[in-house]
Amino acid sequence: MADPRILFDPVDLGGFALKNRIAMAPMTRSFSPGNVPGEDVAAYYRRRAEGEVGLILSEGVSTNTVTATGTPNVPNIVTDEAKAGWKRVIDEVHGAGGKMGLQLWHEGPFRNPAKSQHPDAPSWSASGIKVPGKALWEPMSEAEIETAITEFVDAAVAAKDLGFDCVEFHGAHSYLIDSFFWDQTNLRTDKWGGGWEGRTRFACEIIRRTRAIAGPGFPLIIRLSQWKQQDFGAKTAATPQEMEQWLAPLVEAGIDIIHMSQRRFWEPTFEGSDLNDAGWAKKLTGKPAISVGSVGLSGEFTAAYSGEASEPASLDRLIEKMERHEFDLIAVGRALLQDPDWAIKIREQRRGDLKTFTKDALATLY
Repeated sequence: MADPRILFDPVDLGGFALKNRIAMAPMTRSFSPGNVPGEDVAAYYRRRAEGEVGLILSEGVSTNTVTATGTPNVPNIVTDEAKAGWKRVIDEVHGAGGKMGLQLWHEGPFRNPAKSQHPDAPSWSASGIKVPGKALWEPMSEAEIETAITEFVDAAVAAKDLGFDCVEFHGAHSYLIDSFFWDQTNLRTDKWGGGWEGRTRFACEIIRRTRAIAGPGFPLIIRLSQWKQQDFGAKTAATPQEMEQWLAPLVEAGIDIIHMSQRRFWEPTFEGSDLNDAGWAKKLTGKPAISVGSVGLSGEFTAAYSGEASEPASLDRLIEKMERHEFDLIAVGRALLQDPDWAIKIREQRRGDLKTFTKDALATLY
């Protein structure tokens, strides 16, 4: 493995100082009965802070108790009990010297009503579409859009009030915000659809209103993806010019950091350049960028859910990209889920101590 020193350099992201460039990627865990994170969840995140992760990004956290989730035991940040649980989490992380952001998540068209406590509640999405070409529900009404925006803003402000260091809006992977971005799932002809100005308006309103209340010193991150759950080969933006049209309104609205999710971080986004999604985001906007995608493991994440084990893999390509300053942080998912001391082992170049990722880790809070 190449010298990993670059991964452990301190970094200042527009006034948001971190001790190194390793982030823990958001990963759904479903260990919060009653939608409340307990002491075991707090201890799980504390262990990553003790393991020298520069920035911890939480699992997806629901913005309401009815339409936002159909995944069992996913935490929310709505009830007093859930807020108390998250206060315990951030206090534990800060007690271990870590920094943490809460990821705010609305499953939108990928909510599973059958697994929800509210199976008859509507499934929200821009145009009522989950798979392109097939409308399953009515498009969101103006009132529903306004409610969803308010819920995201309220959740972000609640996270700030609890002491979290930043928030991340989940705008990737076909969930609610992403259903507005992609032209295959947003067929609206009103101000929330059409060209990029309309398709980014929903996210921009969330960002703009959060910024107005939270103030200028609270970092706002948005997670984006080209690929979709229903189409791994999808491109939200087919060219650099389109990507700029996608990202520029989010920056103007007040976003501080762009987190680009890829299945494989080393793959270039557009022909003629080695830059990946995060590299292009930083180049086009000048904003700090986070990359992610099968970091430190031999197999990609989709194979993990079918039980395929993944051996530790070389980080040479990552280190090369970091040394070229293509992006600012690298988010690590399964490797950190399996081993809270992964970052320490990488820093100390203890490759022989790195653990193989297995599906069992998905059912365990290591």
